[in-house]
Amino acid sequence: MSDTTMNAMLPKSPQDHVTPASAAQPTADPLSPPSPWARSAAGANTFDHAAGTVLPTIYERTTAAAIAHEAVNLGQGFPDREGPEWLRQAAAQALTDPAVGPSNQYAPGLGLPVLREAVTEDHLRRTGISLDPSSEVMITTGATEAIAASILAFASPGSQVLTFEPHYDSYGSMAALAGAELVGVPLSGPEFHPDMDALEAAVTERTSMLLLNTPHNPTGTVFTEQELRRAVGIARRHGLVIMCDEVYEQLVLEADQQHRSILSISGAAEVAVAIGSAGKSFSLTGWKIGWLCGSAELVNRIRGVKQFLTFSSGPGFQWAVAQGLQDDRGFFAENAASLAAARDLLHSGLHSAGLRPNRAASGYFLLADISEATDLDDVAFCRLLAEEVGVAAIPVSSLIIQHRSDQRSADAPDPLRRLVRFAFCKRLSSLEEGIDRMVSRLPKVL
Repeated sequence: MSDTTMNAMLPKSPQDHVTPASAAQPTADPLSPPSPWARSAAGANTFDHAAGTVLPTIYERTTAAAIAHEAVNLGQGFPDREGPEWLRQAAAQALTDPAVGPSNQYAPGLGLPVLREAVTEDHLRRTGISLDPSSEVMITTGATEAIAASILAFASPGSQVLTFEPHYDSYGSMAALAGAELVGVPLSGPEFHPDMDALEAAVTERTSMLLLNTPHNPTGTVFTEQELRRAVGIARRHGLVIMCDEVYEQLVLEADQQHRSILSISGAAEVAVAIGSAGKSFSLTGWKIGWLCGSAELVNRIRGVKQFLTFSSGPGFQWAVAQGLQDDRGFFAENAASLAAARDLLHSGLHSAGLRPNRAASGYFLLADISEATDLDDVAFCRLLAEEVGVAAIPVSSLIIQHRSDQRSADAPDPLRRLVRFAFCKRLSSLEEGIDRMVSRLPKVL
């Protein structure tokens, strides 16, 4: 494989001509990509301005690098074991047996009634939130579509959209596609709890939306009730809409912490929607079944966008997910316990390799601070890790707004550029192999 091909696979630094997310806003800057497709890519740090082409996502590039170097893939955040067999069998039966489940034709635009009702019952049972399945729940093609439709519905052109960073990269892409500017408020390690004062200070007359994410990807932080109350108060005072990405709601790993939906907060109904994911909840990411909940008014507005994206998806999968939400047969607790054990193994291993990982309270990832091990930035470190050590990971700078980081002075380097994301949603044998490689090889190559 040529060096050119390999370099295209590996993460790129801003110096490699990836257009910063700031270029996504409408300006007279001649370097700003004018086309919607280019703005969308630039918003997710995947537009190569020099070549005028779109790069694959950081996750695809990292997986490609792992394959090319026969590295243990601790980068892309997908489980390497299948979801529960009984749920997969339910989907298979729904797809193949006309007497079971729905037909294989279009599902209703809002989603199968049985799944909307199951989502409603699940919210009521776990959180006490009462929703109307006929108007306050909408099924989407994965949480990613729910995120896209929400941002496109409420991020007006020329406005600013606030989020905490690092963040899921589709936020920047969709904000840019809407003609808005994504503005980040950094989370600080090792706890990565949000600074709500900093969030409110970042609100301007141009701000249109707050994008929250709890449990948070990739830090694993579970926002507290007080933090969510502050967010709702900020939104109400400034006339903003909150999109709260809650896809890791079933993946809280600490017994003393509890996920709280934004919709459980007094006053949230008028300003907030919440997004969930069957793929994350049941370890079936390829099914692409998600949902969006909120007031009938907000859901209806988002429907104006969503129904012209995919309209509907996978009725057999929707039907099976409904069975799982009605009775998960202990899977959620078992899966969380398994992930907690994997987290603890990787946490210990990263320490042994000379890195400083956080202790994620939820989700799939640990963020390791590389400052004490090397002077390399996260991008260079991840390249070395894949090529010389045989372990693939994600540089956290790919999940931040590039122009904010680039403006930091040399005397105050951006701490988010010293973090590397490792996935622990893997088989213990894969984690053990990755740890062995890092402990034995990393000190020699740094």
